[in-house]
Amino acid sequence: MKFTKTFIAAALASAVGGAAFADGHEVKVIGVSIPAATHGWAGGMNFHAAETVERLEEVYPGLDFVLATASDPGKQVNDIEDMVATRNIDALVVLPFESDPLTPPVQAVADSGAWVTVVDRGLSVAGIEDLYVAGDNTGFGTVSGDYMVSKMPDGGDIVVFRGIPTTIDNERVDAFTAAIEGSGINVLDMEHGNWNRDDSFTVMQDFLSKYDNIDAVWASDDDMAIGVLAAIEAAGRDDVQFVLGGAGMKEMIKRTADGDAMIPANVTYPPSMIATAIELTAVGLTSNAPVSGDFVIGSVLITQENAMDFYYPDSPF
Repeated sequence: MKFTKTFIAAALASAVGGAAFADGHEVKVIGVSIPAATHGWAGGMNFHAAETVERLEEVYPGLDFVLATASDPGKQVNDIEDMVATRNIDALVVLPFESDPLTPPVQAVADSGAWVTVVDRGLSVAGIEDLYVAGDNTGFGTVSGDYMVSKMPDGGDIVVFRGIPTTIDNERVDAFTAAIEGSGINVLDMEHGNWNRDDSFTVMQDFLSKYDNIDAVWASDDDMAIGVLAAIEAAGRDDVQFVLGGAGMKEMIKRTADGDAMIPANVTYPPSMIATAIELTAVGLTSNAPVSGDFVIGSVLITQENAMDFYYPDSPF
């Protein structure tokens, strides 16, 4: 099931209208487990998660929330196990740090009868979650690949940066690869930058030492793009024509709006999707509104012409 914005608005309105609980009702607990702010997108996601939990605790007197952030998969597994053991959570909203190590503990939560909402990075086993909320990762890869083809009509040599090994990274790269197939664009190399500036700086340094000419870079993420740009500048290379990142970091959107030739475009992937996931989970626990299924947020190409429509200077990301 894919939900429309109209459906979501109606469901939220219905749930808020019926949010008051009679005295003596048992409070239900929603656990929220997310990665720590290890990069810009995650920082934005942390901001929206904390803001949403604070707001919903006022809206829903019959709900309690426990929010935990983790800097690695092991810490996230421990956080979830602690939520179950000490808070007896009725629902879990989880954005997995990595897919494989988080699948067994989330499966255990689902097996206990608790509601499970998975966000962004899918689990390694399909069908565990009741609700999946994410950006359109296949669309993200397709939009990125289509733009590269339009920008490089005569083909050229590029390098590709992957994120942390997850199902969403696979979806993005597979769609990107399909989009550029037969275009004359040649992928010289592809490595994981882990959605991290420093890691991507190091990987790009390696690429620049290995290849005398690189026409363009698909960084696939704005934090990685910043690391890539720093490596290009440090090396004094002028062969790279442009870098395509993604996720709509305000710094990068402003550069696109200002006509920076190195950042001619971007692709949306909003960190505020965590707020959607938490709100829908609250709806599921407090109303009869059907919210199980998939909620997918589409990716949009940002260019100089529409960049200011996506520029939010007060945003944390």
